[in-house]
Order: sequence, then C-alpha cells, then structure tokens
Amino acid sequence: MKDKYNKKELKVSALENGTVIDHIPQGVVLQVLRALHLENFDDAFYLGSNLDSKKMGKKGIIKVSNKYFEKEDINKIALIAPTATIIEIKEYEIIKKTKVELPKEVIGLVKCINPNCITNNEQITTKFEVLNDFDDIKFRCYYCEKTMKKENLEFL
Repeated sequence: MKDKYNKKELKVSALENGTVIDHIPQGVVLQVLRALHLENFDDAFYLGSNLDSKKMGKKGIIKVSNKYFEKEDINKIALIAPTATIIEIKEYEIIKKTKVELPKEVIGLVKCINPNCITNNEQITTKFEVLNDFDDIKFRCYYCEKTMKKENLEFL
C-alpha cells in the first residue's frame, strides 16, 4: 500500500521516515506521549492537538521521526486511544496503515490501583482483563479483581 502524502493539506510537517499516530481522541495526546516515553526520545516528534476532524470533530496526532512501534507500545496506544490509527512512513510514503485494536487482556503493562493487590507487594506480573462496553473501557485485575477505568491507567 503506497500512497503519497498530499503535502498541501498537511498541518504538521511530513515525515521522511517514522510513525504517525492519527485519530487520537481530543484530550489524551499527552497521555499517549507519556505512555510511549516520547519525552525522552532523542529524535524529532511532533504533536498536534485540537485539530479539526471530519470523523471525530476534534482530534490529536503524534508524528515520530525514525521510530516504528512494537506490539507492546501499540497495545498501550489502543488502551488510551482506541480510535487511533498507526501509519508507518518510509521515504515520505505510507507503507502500512493499521487501526489499533483493544487487546482482550493486558499483561505486564499496567499497574493495579489496589495498593493491597499482590502485584504491588510481590514480584508478580500484572494481568488485566479488558472489559469493553462501547466507549466505557475498564480493566479488571486477574489477582484482586479490582476494576479500574482507563483514566486511572498507570503504565509500568
């Protein structure tokens, strides 16, 4: 799938190589940035927030130069921004475009909010079941069964 960017329509600089995270819901762009640890990234990245979108009304976008994300990072994006699209760019051309998908379970990515959970007191990998009720996404801890909203996610 090779599409050329229409450079006249871009509101944010085109990437030569890297990844675009598009269709991020308004208000969670910085949360995605932090979850991916982009504040420590050595190369250029661009943030767009409050951008007009025909589909979403307003949206956010992140463009990251010279970086392609692994499945673990894409799962983080899906947990925060389930409407996001991942676009991989090489030599200014789109080589892959994928809508993120919520995983059925999350292992080792998120901290349990229950301070008494065994995962917060012993060397046990966290595990959550993803409960998707339309726009109301929640996570249930496999060990203590505490349910938390996506707004309470704290990535490890």
